[in-house]
Amino acid sequence: MAFETSVSLKDCKYTYSLHPNVKKYTLRDNTFAVTKVGNYELNRLLEAVPNSGEGFLLKIIFNKDLTGFKINITDKSGLRLVNIFKNPENDIIQQKFYFLMDSLVEREIFNKTEV
Repeated sequence: MAFETSVSLKDCKYTYSLHPNVKKYTLRDNTFAVTKVGNYELNRLLEAVPNSGEGFLLKIIFNKDLTGFKINITDKSGLRLVNIFKNPENDIIQQKFYFLMDSLVEREIFNKTEV
């Protein structure tokens, strides 16, 4: 999957796009780690029950020059893409995803538009 300036996850209520004011230090302040190739990566386990270790892995990656990003939600192993928005039983996980993304919107990392 290539880096994009706008991402819309399947069945998600919002499209997230790159905020023009995003800075490298803002990503570092929000727990993005620098990878070996210089990209910025954030990994979060979206769990229905806190500290259970059971849930889906959210991975957000920005390229090193901050011109594009990727958002993936996978199973815990990180190998299979998962659609958390399709099943109504994932309501708590969806709320946690939206809460995290809203905090990144507030910090001018993303722009959010309703689909």
